[in-house]
Amino acid sequence: MTYEKNDVVTVLIEDMGNEGEGIGKIDGYTIFIKDGVMGDVIEAKIMKVKKNYAYGKLLRIIEKSPYRVEPRCTVHRQCGGCQIQALSYEMQLKFKENKVKNHLLRIGKFSYDEIEKSKEEMIGMDEPYYYRNKAQFPVGRDKHGKIITGFFAGRTHTIIPNKNCCLGIKENEQILEIIIKHMERYQIVPYDEYTKKGLVRHILIRYGFSTGELMVCLILNGRKEQFTCLTKMIEDLCTIKGMASICVNRNEENTNVILGKEIQVLWGKGYITDKIHGMTFRISPLSFYQVNPLQTEKLYEKVLEYGDLKGNENVWDLYCGIGTISLFLSKKAGKVYGVEVIPQAIKDAKKNAIINDVHNAEFFVGKAEEFLPEYNKKYGEKADIIVVDPPRKGCQKELLETIVHMKPDRLVYVSCDSSTLARDLRFLCDRGFELKRWVCVDMFGMTVHVETVCLLEKKVQ
Repeated sequence: MTYEKNDVVTVLIEDMGNEGEGIGKIDGYTIFIKDGVMGDVIEAKIMKVKKNYAYGKLLRIIEKSPYRVEPRCTVHRQCGGCQIQALSYEMQLKFKENKVKNHLLRIGKFSYDEIEKSKEEMIGMDEPYYYRNKAQFPVGRDKHGKIITGFFAGRTHTIIPNKNCCLGIKENEQILEIIIKHMERYQIVPYDEYTKKGLVRHILIRYGFSTGELMVCLILNGRKEQFTCLTKMIEDLCTIKGMASICVNRNEENTNVILGKEIQVLWGKGYITDKIHGMTFRISPLSFYQVNPLQTEKLYEKVLEYGDLKGNENVWDLYCGIGTISLFLSKKAGKVYGVEVIPQAIKDAKKNAIINDVHNAEFFVGKAEEFLPEYNKKYGEKADIIVVDPPRKGCQKELLETIVHMKPDRLVYVSCDSSTLARDLRFLCDRGFELKRWVCVDMFGMTVHVETVCLLEKKVQ
């Protein structure tokens, strides 16, 4: 049987895809349906037809899945942030672990026995809501011309109005209302992506869960002098408990990258601080810092456990950010070397080392895939343990080749994308390493994203 666009079908959701979409089949023909939950029987409208599959839109739920729950957010279906909020949290954890397993099987070409033998129990969250310490709100206008802020709808740049995200902190709403009211009062124009005109592009909010410190950063398509009556807005923001830093970031580029390179402090410090496992970290607007501090502590404890440090090892922490993992490891390592491409992050890492009285950590600015080969060539530095925590695109081939050449005793790979993780693990395991242990850590409840920590060791010859 063939289907055409706008056909209405009834289908059982049998599985869920990597992006959280429901997967159903009718006579062997696959239909992907956003917002479908495994176990649902639904009515869907066919929106796009391919030879072997189609995409459908959920119209109504005929029979509710036992795994379906009532989402807390009223705009979860429109917003692109929470893809699986309608799925019970227990099933979210299973979905994420299966996603990693499937990538290790299909992309990494590991056997089922290898994967199961090395797998450890997934580490879930005690509270899968209200965990984010960072939020970036785009600013624009609705169809009536009213200034709005919220989040982009999935795969679009259409703003879904939302000042009170269920994953964020309660202070977000108060901060956003102050800024929007100020913009309305003084006729400050939000940025328009189509005309490339307007001033305010995004509002960045960061929060230290352990310190209660707040940071607000306005991302502007121009100079701060164009923002009328800044002093009044700053006064209003300073009434919020915990406010520690107010700054602006200038970004006049035609790009999807949110932050530009230029930061100017308007009030307070140019940073906030937070604590993980008794260590204090300084966080600036451009710093990479895990968005879920409670789970970050559990994640780093796994990194430390997998590292199995005895006190005299040389450790290389690649993609080190502001030095969180580096300083965590320094407590038990002989010497730690951190590498990061963002100069401001390395500046923060060095200051974090001073703050925490750490003297056995050294930090370098550079691309890991370029810096490490050059450093190794020049100094021939022995790496007993290497830790990598790359962006979603994974490690560059040149870096993986250098890791193979350096022959560390152990490699701890922290990944936020299991497909590139599986690819990189296959490369390394074909060249002298063996996957010994791995575990999923849920850092991003209600979303399809998951962190994975893997331990690789040199194969015994």
